[in-house]
Amino acid sequence: MPSRRIFLASLITSFATVSTGGFSVSEGMPNARPGKDVFGGEDVFRGGDVFQRILVKATERQWNTLPIGVLMGKIARELEGTPYVANTLEVSPEHESCVVDLTGLDCVTFFETTLGFARMLKKGGRTPADLFKEVRFTRYRGGKLGDYSSRLHYTSDWFWDNQKKGVVTLLSQLPGAETFSQKVGFITSHPESYRQLVSDPHLVPKIKRQEKIINSRNLEYIPMDKLASVEPFLKTGDIVGVCTNQTGLDISHTGLILCDAQGVAHFMDASSKKSKMMVTIEPGPISQTLNWSKNLTGATFARPLEPI
Repeated sequence: MPSRRIFLASLITSFATVSTGGFSVSEGMPNARPGKDVFGGEDVFRGGDVFQRILVKATERQWNTLPIGVLMGKIARELEGTPYVANTLEVSPEHESCVVDLTGLDCVTFFETTLGFARMLKKGGRTPADLFKEVRFTRYRGGKLGDYSSRLHYTSDWFWDNQKKGVVTLLSQLPGAETFSQKVGFITSHPESYRQLVSDPHLVPKIKRQEKIINSRNLEYIPMDKLASVEPFLKTGDIVGVCTNQTGLDISHTGLILCDAQGVAHFMDASSKKSKMMVTIEPGPISQTLNWSKNLTGATFARPLEPI
């Protein structure tokens, strides 16, 4: 009698090529060429072998029964060591594509993918198409993919929109919290740096209007010198936005909280540091970790909610 692992692997292989709603996937599956992007309408997927590995383990160990934050921690550890790769979402200047790339992650796609995979498992999803559904819902304003301006480019906007959608709740009552007054505007101040905006200048005023809305909101953050006091309140799976004072930016880096057996809150991220261009977990507590730049001012936190 075949083992449970072999059975699950054969079950997953049965959707080695999926086509639904303009989506297709085969990379990493049998007969696929490794490293090849697969385009299907508005979706691009890479890393079928990674998807299969995580899904098999999650199914065998019934991770879907865990609280979503704990589940995110399990998935995040499975992604540990993934190479850091920037700009994986920028596949075309002419149209916006939803991209899920499990072979290379940056700081945003790391937490987005981890969250999306966890939400998929909690809902009983088992296919790359199910993962795309969750990533699209969290990545785009109102959960709807449109043009380039529909993507939640600023992390504070991502937090606000996903709280409104019931995906996360902002941890706004932490001790030492202060009003975050940093204003956004970097994208429209540097349109030449974005090939989508060069290709379609009409997107610039659309994003400008969104920046104005973002700047009208109130967001709380924890200043750097008060981070230690909030560590006991943090849980595995909490999403971290590292705040900056750089002109036009709100949050310059993102990651996840992973608490160890002693309850110490560590910071896990996809790092672009030359010494470790990959997904890693920092050895010390988060209050001792976010100190690599004088431009960093503190952090804001969002806790994932159980999907309905």
